[in-house]
Amino acid sequence: MKFGTTPLAAAEGALLAHAMKLADRTLKKGHRLTPDDIAAIRRAGHGEVVAARLEAGDVGENEAAARLAAATGGDGLAADNPFTGRVSLRAAAPGLAAVDAARIDAINAVDEAITVSTVAPYQAVAARALVATVKIVPFAVAGEALQAAIALAEGAPPVRIAPFAARRFGLIQTVLAEPRKSLIEKTVAVTRGRLEPLGCTLDRTELVAHDAGAVAACLAALRGGGIDVALILGASAIVDRRDVAPAALVRAGGTIARLGMPVDPGHLTLVGRLGAMHVLGLPGSARSPRMHGFDLVLQRIVAGIEVTGDDIARMGSGGLLKEMAGRPVPREAGEAGGNGVAGIVLAAGRSLRMGAVNKLLAEIDGVPMVTRAVDTVLASGAGPVLVVTCHEDGKIRAALAGRAVRFVHNPDYAAGLSGSLRAGLAAVPGEAAGALVCLGDMPRVTVEHLARLVETFEAQEEPAICVAIHGGRRGNPSLWHRDFFAEMREVAGDEGARGLIASHAGSVVEVEMPDDGVLVDIDTPEALAAARHGGG
Repeated sequence: MKFGTTPLAAAEGALLAHAMKLADRTLKKGHRLTPDDIAAIRRAGHGEVVAARLEAGDVGENEAAARLAAATGGDGLAADNPFTGRVSLRAAAPGLAAVDAARIDAINAVDEAITVSTVAPYQAVAARALVATVKIVPFAVAGEALQAAIALAEGAPPVRIAPFAARRFGLIQTVLAEPRKSLIEKTVAVTRGRLEPLGCTLDRTELVAHDAGAVAACLAALRGGGIDVALILGASAIVDRRDVAPAALVRAGGTIARLGMPVDPGHLTLVGRLGAMHVLGLPGSARSPRMHGFDLVLQRIVAGIEVTGDDIARMGSGGLLKEMAGRPVPREAGEAGGNGVAGIVLAAGRSLRMGAVNKLLAEIDGVPMVTRAVDTVLASGAGPVLVVTCHEDGKIRAALAGRAVRFVHNPDYAAGLSGSLRAGLAAVPGEAAGALVCLGDMPRVTVEHLARLVETFEAQEEPAICVAIHGGRRGNPSLWHRDFFAEMREVAGDEGARGLIASHAGSVVEVEMPDDGVLVDIDTPEALAAARHGGG
């Protein structure tokens, strides 16, 4: 392809390289110049244009993109019409994008004029979702280069859709003592929520003793009943191949492909088979509807893609799922927020030790302290987020303008922290499983801190109080199961619910944090100055 400045006398039939706005028309980039166009350009005072002209053997951008897209896209993909050298490949039905990344890399290495972009390998996609784009960068590409790229795609196309197929699932929940009905029901609801978007059904739910023999018998019954995939959610996490779930699988005559995966959450996931039936042993964190490591295995199974131990070992790149927004599935019925936990930010105090300054409105790195605290809770996925105010209520609301929070007025703020806590708890929706209680004056608390608390909370079999600690010292925030709300409303003074933690020691779960941000609050001008200079 020839490209460059071209005299108007030689420009007829050439492709305009850049758009031109004339008195009576606008000529777009890539427009093939006609004699009338050239006359209009000359009237505008131009004697030349920047243009491209195809040479022998060149293939125009639209034809080249269409031919390469036809070779690249396999089963389950539909191609859009080519436009400006681009062809989009879209999923014909929901499924997994099976992408041969090595061959896509090889195609993109043929010539810089040829580009193929895809979604991540094994990404779940909906019908009509964009899966790949073929783009010819200039106006044409050499025929030899195009043919070399097509040759790399021929045979088994490097991009296809593995469609989700209906599978029958069974869920086994094991118990050590009298089961908590709400937890059992929540697990069933969350599991159904995972399966329905994949076109699958939860056909059997079983509740058995946390015993290898009992689970083995249940697995055999599910297999005999035509179940395609058995899920085991135990009363305690699987920590060894000799633990209850893997031992049960082996006792029933099955095999273990892998215990443990480099995906978080999901480290303690078991993958195996019992004959033709897939068996997945799940950690307690799978009771949450959030994106989970076992979803990556589950989707491949439903799409008919074999999952080996080596496949799981390669899931580490991209396997940190904690900050992902979640799976494209409906929330469990009645869920209050992204994880069934309400957030309470206590922001009603008078900052007496700060003198004339309201510490919650004091800025750190240009952001009011209360704004930082609320934005962190919002980013954690907790919901609803309740902000308890009273002192300088109008200014606090102004600092949080436009944010999706609910304000709770605490007329009893002079009574101390306990009054604000009571007001916040009274506003927690009845369907929330617990409340994440945060202070508005802790600017170094991060989304990671909150995520660790929520993940630990969701993994508990019994009502728990999850408390942030660092270096053996307890700090804030804390996450309380709603079973403790009634007692929390009875506390008095400025100590909050700290006394309840001591009286319910058996229910306290300490959550170790990676830094001391959960220990640092701002109570004095000196502490504020240190925080502004990166200390604390």
